[in-house]
Amino acid sequence: MKQLEASEVPLHKIFSSDYDFSIPNYQRPYSWGTDETMQLLDDLWHALDQNADEPYFLGSIVLVKEHGRPAASVIDGQQRLTTLTILLAVLRDLCEDDGWARELQHKIVEPGQLLMQLEAKPRLSLRPRDRHFFSQHIQAEHSVHSLVTLTDNELTTDAQKNIRDNAKALVDELANWLPERRAALATLLSARTFLVVVHTPDLDSAHRIFSVMNSRGLDLTPADIFKSKVIGEITEGAQDEYTERWNDAEQKLGREAFADLFLHIRLIMSKRRSEQNLLREFPEQVLSQYLPDRAKEFIDDVISPYADAYEAMASNSYRSDHGEAQINSWFKRLAQLDTSDWRAPALWALRQHGHDPEWMDSFLHRLERLAASMFIRRVYVTPRLGRYIELLRQLDNGDGLEAKAFDLTDEEIDETRRQLSGDLYLVTKIRKYVLLRLDEALAEHSGVVYDFPIITVEHVLPQAPANSSTWRTTFNTAERAQWTHKLANLVLLNRSKNSQAQNYDFDKKKSKYFQSHRGVVTFALTSQVLGQPVWNPQVLERRQDELLGVLYREWSLA
Repeated sequence: MKQLEASEVPLHKIFSSDYDFSIPNYQRPYSWGTDETMQLLDDLWHALDQNADEPYFLGSIVLVKEHGRPAASVIDGQQRLTTLTILLAVLRDLCEDDGWARELQHKIVEPGQLLMQLEAKPRLSLRPRDRHFFSQHIQAEHSVHSLVTLTDNELTTDAQKNIRDNAKALVDELANWLPERRAALATLLSARTFLVVVHTPDLDSAHRIFSVMNSRGLDLTPADIFKSKVIGEITEGAQDEYTERWNDAEQKLGREAFADLFLHIRLIMSKRRSEQNLLREFPEQVLSQYLPDRAKEFIDDVISPYADAYEAMASNSYRSDHGEAQINSWFKRLAQLDTSDWRAPALWALRQHGHDPEWMDSFLHRLERLAASMFIRRVYVTPRLGRYIELLRQLDNGDGLEAKAFDLTDEEIDETRRQLSGDLYLVTKIRKYVLLRLDEALAEHSGVVYDFPIITVEHVLPQAPANSSTWRTTFNTAERAQWTHKLANLVLLNRSKNSQAQNYDFDKKKSKYFQSHRGVVTFALTSQVLGQPVWNPQVLERRQDELLGVLYREWSLA
């Protein structure tokens, strides 16, 4: 292996002439969303209130870089470096002090030197397709306020949408901070925030390092360390028995899920957001209640029952004399969300009321409504987690199914309805969940949850009909803009289709695109379209009202 160097580097050195970062073209595009970005900001907020002498670490990056030369190809760390640059740009453009703004800009763009005839140069260059956009809308001074007003039609890649959305989320939050608090954040970023930088001059070597750093292998997990603490407090005669019980729980879930279980247990028992790391917080917030004298009780009353509950939830294997199919259907629906923090209250419910399927059905119905609304509204992790923590507190207080944290405010209901009635197709992360949930409701609550390897969301009225197509006579330009991406114009298919067939006229599309070669249509939503003799603005307007009405009733949004 070529010479490898690793060191802790403060951000004021990361964003300096010591490094000239570039993202290789073969890397995936910038993909952090507002969830990850606002979580980063929230973590920094809490770091501001910690000991001012304590460094704050943001993780590691892996570079191809020769010693003593600034050119650095980013193998791992693109998401962090790009998001930090966006954050610095937002702070710069919100800054009322020209001196502060100038220093922040120097972290984003290396200033030119007239005497040396050197032009200014961005400290981070994205992949070629997004490089000019990033330079124009983030790295240029006073550019953020115009960036956040750009529409989807003005953005050509998902990476550009993520850049805009993250900048907007940061502006919306940081604009409400006092100027002194924003200045303190800028100082924190510069003075006591560190990255671990690993670099080697050889590309193959860098990729090997990245693979090792991201490989789970058989490294110790926090669960392994907690196991040693707990088993060590059990009398020698009972250690073998309780070691087997612990091992049974881990084997039941698998190593990765078992490690996640401890995150959920910590949240259930502490009802506090994580501010440090599990290795420090779990012993303080959970194990301290059981060790040294109640180690066996911890395994009997916490590890084993919660592992059973997690298995039932994750594998849809809840068992009961009646109602089990409905409970497992709720778990399947919730699992389709791109979040996992709903699992903590679900585990609490299984642990406390798993013997009562009627209670579980009512609980999971309420939980799915709350989780779906936050998912559709794209509530980011901190307020979302806060809502579930409040729910856990109320559940522990005995509020049960009447817990107020289940309830949606009028504003939350209005925003959920607005998202559902808008250009749903363009909101990639939520559209399939909404359509599957709607399809299930249209199938008269049969409890069906599809397990096809491929499920796609397709348009009836195409996005780009040919100039000679009848679609252009049925819909004028304004009507296409109004209806193309709305709920009423979307269907589900369970297989990949020829992209050329997307633009077929309606009659041909029904027979060639929406049906299998045997004439079979899997989804109720798609079957409804086949029953329509025509597809025009009047049909879409009526259908939009009907489908929204189904969702409003399903989630009690009326």
